[in-house]
Amino acid sequence: MSKKFSFEEVYKVVKQIPHGKVTTYGAIANYLGSGKSARTVGWAMNSSHQYNDIPAHRVVNRNGCLTGKHHFNGTNLMKQLLENEGMVIKNDQIVDFKSFFWNPKKGLK
Repeated sequence: MSKKFSFEEVYKVVKQIPHGKVTTYGAIANYLGSGKSARTVGWAMNSSHQYNDIPAHRVVNRNGCLTGKHHFNGTNLMKQLLENEGMVIKNDQIVDFKSFFWNPKKGLK
């Protein structure tokens, strides 16, 4: 049985993603006890832009694609933010995604 979680719980996890790392919608949902609720995490990320302290650019899809990029101001802002943290982006996908992946289950206590 999946656990329901709030957007605030999602934001608490996202705030813990280290600089230079990314995680996925599914990894956050799994950490919060509802592995099949990646879409809910996406909705939380879409709503997070009203806050200045949530690094939403560090949440990507399971393949490292910048699927949420259209929710950022400016056409390439998500890409620019990730590149500023040392990632290379080609065709809206993080090159060598696995080396930048941060798993909340291993990184949070």
